[in-house]
Amino acid sequence: MVPIRESLLLTPTTIWVVLCTLLNAVGWSLSAIGQLNLLGYGVVVVLAGSATTWMYRQAKPKFRFGFRISRYRRLFPLAFAVVAIFALLGGFLHAPNNYDALAYRTPRVLHWLAQEHWHWIHTDFQRLNTRGCGIEWITAPLLIFTGTDRFFFLINAISFLLMPSLTYRVLTGLGVRRKVAWHWMWLFPTGYCYLLQAGSIGNDLFGATLALIAVDLALQASRERNATAAFLSILAAALMTAGKGFNLLLLFPWALAMMPVIACLLRRPFATILVGFVAALVSLLPTSLLNTYYSGDWKGIKAEPVCLGTGEPLLHLGLNGALVTLQNLNPPFNPFAGAWNQWIEKKIPAYLANKLILQFEEAGAKLKLGEMQMEEAAGLGLGITLLILPVLFGRIKRRRLIFSEWCFYLSAPAFLVPAGAWSVMIYFFTQSGLACPARYLAPSYILMLAPALCLPQATKLLSCQWWRYLAIVVFLFAALLIIVTPARPLWPARTLIRQFNGEAFSSPFLKRIWRVYSVYSDRADGFAPVLTSLPANLKVLGLVTFDDPETSLWRPFGSLRIEHITRADNTSSLRTRGIELVLVSEYIVVDQQCSSIKQWLLEHDSEILNSFDLSLRATRGPTRWHLVRVRPTSLNFGEPNL
Repeated sequence: MVPIRESLLLTPTTIWVVLCTLLNAVGWSLSAIGQLNLLGYGVVVVLAGSATTWMYRQAKPKFRFGFRISRYRRLFPLAFAVVAIFALLGGFLHAPNNYDALAYRTPRVLHWLAQEHWHWIHTDFQRLNTRGCGIEWITAPLLIFTGTDRFFFLINAISFLLMPSLTYRVLTGLGVRRKVAWHWMWLFPTGYCYLLQAGSIGNDLFGATLALIAVDLALQASRERNATAAFLSILAAALMTAGKGFNLLLLFPWALAMMPVIACLLRRPFATILVGFVAALVSLLPTSLLNTYYSGDWKGIKAEPVCLGTGEPLLHLGLNGALVTLQNLNPPFNPFAGAWNQWIEKKIPAYLANKLILQFEEAGAKLKLGEMQMEEAAGLGLGITLLILPVLFGRIKRRRLIFSEWCFYLSAPAFLVPAGAWSVMIYFFTQSGLACPARYLAPSYILMLAPALCLPQATKLLSCQWWRYLAIVVFLFAALLIIVTPARPLWPARTLIRQFNGEAFSSPFLKRIWRVYSVYSDRADGFAPVLTSLPANLKVLGLVTFDDPETSLWRPFGSLRIEHITRADNTSSLRTRGIELVLVSEYIVVDQQCSSIKQWLLEHDSEILNSFDLSLRATRGPTRWHLVRVRPTSLNFGEPNL
């Protein structure tokens, strides 16, 4: 048993787990009593501050941050520090523009705050309702106290800065030599699925870091029989599932790491039950229960169909394996991606192509690659892949083990945890029909690759000059990718391209570059032209949408409330809800509702006031939007004004 003072040691990891747990528990609690507002959070801040002050005076905890400036005089830490500074600088300089966050993660928080509690949002875009709330309950107080989403990236920035030390502890806990773990603790975070989200508001990095924290604390608790570490590990695992629903699968390898500490938890039944209750509150469980109540399915698939479990498991396994390989071998910049996409589409037999398109998202079914690594689809990336592959080709000399040694080896966390990670990855591959499986494996890569780094070749390569040079090249390309990434470029991209008349480029490739940079730079305020045409005193705006970055319409936050208009809504329901103006997506009406703008106006007794061409997605190009007015009940103008 470790001394009691050890349990009072505070590190950045434990502080982060406690803070995220508190914010998630407070979010659900304030929502339950209808006080999801400034007053509610203000009371929480006062109470939490008072409790923290009292506990500090009573327990006098020690803080260990592990930061030493002298460490960054060495090449690998220095290279990582430069890349990290670039990544975080992008977050400081650019407004958040992650598409999923602008389309549903931030808007759902704005909807909740508008009514001061969580509620099932009236919408056809059910992603606003069915997804876990782990990161949303952290952004809610940021929105309330600052009135902006510019600081949301700090969640991922903190997660990214925690990764090196977490990677080292997890790798050494899984049997990797310290020297090898020390080098890879700086390399793994440069994987594009982590690096590109360091200054972003995506939710993959947040969940991946919590997964590492959960496993790290579980390994520590197992080694030391430390109940405090075990409790924190349980909370981290719960938060991991709330941050990303797919992380539910990682509960299996985490549970394998926790097995040796079960007896220690049973000796503290009251504390274990209390921690279990809090863990349930901050996990995916509340969302799953609400999904069951409102949609009849705990995963929410009945409300929001997704490509999961859509067909033949072996076909899914094969294609997902191919997709992960291609996506991790795709270079940071690939000008030949278009040629590859055309070639591979022709090479897939017609019978197979028809089968794939029914079971996978289009980009996955056609094995498409992007011209540049983007946070929406990136895996570890080519650099880390090229560094890890030589480790697998070394000679392995191992003496024959006796039965007792085999039993010890197969029951050790160094075998069980990676084996658990590989098993859930294979299961995920048999079920997933999503286009970017390499990104969804972000929480699993380090766990799955730990056994490879235990091989003798991993140690030998550290002294190979060519391998170290290759590692520096990996850092350089990571830095270059951060500098030019369209989401947060650190160079005046639009200004320079406009100087060369980028809008008039004849080359499809160059025209694509201009379109991508333009869309990303404008996405955070994509609906700005609409806002300038709205009446100054407008309080409610109806919106016909599906998966559009509606966050822009709420700006400045608190000034306007957005109400979704569904297919089932009619003129009477709009008037009952006090909706006089509606912004209608022609793309949604025509392509998804299989109707026409004229028909929609007739059905909702409306007329067009203004029209806009907005570029919200680089792949879709400009789409037509109409600002329409619902006629008062007493007026009847006949045909709609087109």
